[in-house]
Amino acid sequence: MEIFWRTIGYYNSVTWIYQIAIILIGIILTALLVSKPYPWKKMAMKVYMIGLYTWISIVYYYICCEERSYNGVMAMFWGVMAIIWLWDIITGYTTFERTHKYDILSYVLLAMPFVYPLISLARGLTFPEMTSPVMPCSVVVFTIGLLLLFAHKVNMFLVLFLCHWSLIGLSKTYFFQIPEDFLLASATIPGLYLFFREYFLNNLHADTKPKAKYINWLLITVCVGLAVLLTTTMFLELVSKA
Repeated sequence: MEIFWRTIGYYNSVTWIYQIAIILIGIILTALLVSKPYPWKKMAMKVYMIGLYTWISIVYYYICCEERSYNGVMAMFWGVMAIIWLWDIITGYTTFERTHKYDILSYVLLAMPFVYPLISLARGLTFPEMTSPVMPCSVVVFTIGLLLLFAHKVNMFLVLFLCHWSLIGLSKTYFFQIPEDFLLASATIPGLYLFFREYFLNNLHADTKPKAKYINWLLITVCVGLAVLLTTTMFLELVSKA
């Protein structure tokens, strides 16, 4: 646990100015996209998400969390999600079309990353060894809130990865004593349910190639493989500390 908080402190101390820039860009792009979702705004947001996920993969995990034994696996996980966003740019699968069906929950989730550091301060933590808005769980909640605003058609492959990360976040509340992660990971559960609900309602009678059942099995296989890999690495770390 000491290593965990030490790496967070190192990350915040050397990147705080960049984190402010990332937050401001995210706020501006989100406001622009919500106001009038023109094609160039949709493209700009996807490029931003690629950069954001790459930042978490390389800067947060690979560089600043090098001291953690599982940093390579986590960096790979977030790198894959950055690639998924790149694939989305190429295919245009996520349309960013407003539905207005889940606006209240969406805005709550978009605000949650800023609640993250407030909870750390309320628990008596101080900068830099505290949570911040540009950390993995905060980015997950932001992403889910953003996609719920535009839930007409979203990338379910990405949603499944986010679902996995929410479960990982819940496990960290016990091992690393981070109640903030419990709050944020739990807040994603309604969002994830709504994504799956929308997906199955919209595709219940769709005839896809390859068949939907094969796509589902592919997603399940990838997610199970990642779950086994992540669980094994975290277990080995706990054993090494015992």
